[in-house]
Amino acid sequence: MPAIPLPFVVSLLLVLLLARLVAQREPTLRPAVVFVGACAALSVIVGLRWSFDARVFRFLQPIVASTLPPIAWICFSKLSGGGRAGRRWVHAVPVGVVAALSASWPLWQPPIDLVLAAVFFGYGFALLRIGSAGVDGLPAARLSDTPRAQTATLVAGAMLVGSGAVDVLVAGDFGLYQGAHAATIVGLTNLLALPLIAYAVVIAGRSVAAPEALPDAAAGAAPVGSAQPETRTSDDAGIVAAVDGLMRTKRLYRDPDLSLDRLARRAGIPSRQISGAINRVFGRNVSQVLNEYRIEEARRLLVSSDLPVTAILFDVGFQTKSNFNREFLRVTGMTPSDYRRSGAQPSGGGPIAAEAPSPETR
Repeated sequence: MPAIPLPFVVSLLLVLLLARLVAQREPTLRPAVVFVGACAALSVIVGLRWSFDARVFRFLQPIVASTLPPIAWICFSKLSGGGRAGRRWVHAVPVGVVAALSASWPLWQPPIDLVLAAVFFGYGFALLRIGSAGVDGLPAARLSDTPRAQTATLVAGAMLVGSGAVDVLVAGDFGLYQGAHAATIVGLTNLLALPLIAYAVVIAGRSVAAPEALPDAAAGAAPVGSAQPETRTSDDAGIVAAVDGLMRTKRLYRDPDLSLDRLARRAGIPSRQISGAINRVFGRNVSQVLNEYRIEEARRLLVSSDLPVTAILFDVGFQTKSNFNREFLRVTGMTPSDYRRSGAQPSGGGPIAAEAPSPETR
């Protein structure tokens, strides 16, 4: 029975993932579709190159590989609020450089593997920097998804850095052993790295908050990042009071797509100021505080209504039962079912109202 090279096995898995993503037809997943498609194409090309060693595959492999870091960066920069569309042409530069080097390979054999390593290292460390900023460093992500979005960012960054290290190993193998181990190194890398980074990119795409409707967006007093609100709420107490007012009067926590950017627009306060104030006052991130508002509402509904727990978790803004149960246990020390049976009464007022200093005390 003939053996199937590892890259073709990986490409099959990636094609199945790609088909599933395309079938979902979600606009936020379009960059992930492109990335998974590029991963699948690279895996096929790697398999063909090391099976037949045709010149066309040797030419295409480094070019397709060089597209992965920029596409991954575009996917994750959507979460961090960066990656403006007008500057995306910059990310075509490394691809163009690698294409030129690959085309000129028969003439002077340039160090393509080392150039690829530099590209992977650069984008990989950039993603690690975004991920290490914490969950509040992803203001465009749904607040309920920021923990796993942060993990996905760190995983993708680590995988890119690891791929850069592999390119260095391949360059060394060609220099010392005429590429005797290169096929094995590349095959194992494809098996381990491509599916993992593809999955991380998909998580990033699914964590991007849906675009806000025009009437809601217009309700914000200022664009994100604006310095205009600085004079109105210049201290932590004023900022958390403004956020608390929005949560209590507008019930923004019920919006499953609520992101730090969207909250900042509604409050008319830059997202970094909101994040910093909440971190300093409560010692917790914005996502955790938001979930405490949701849990407070869920506690009230568990006691005062006969609604099923599933209906309640969606009503207060959660999207998954696992996240709801985990946060409910963190806040109350009980499961939702145990809380309902206990007949305990919520304290009321929400987490900020209960703990934040009054603006008059600043």
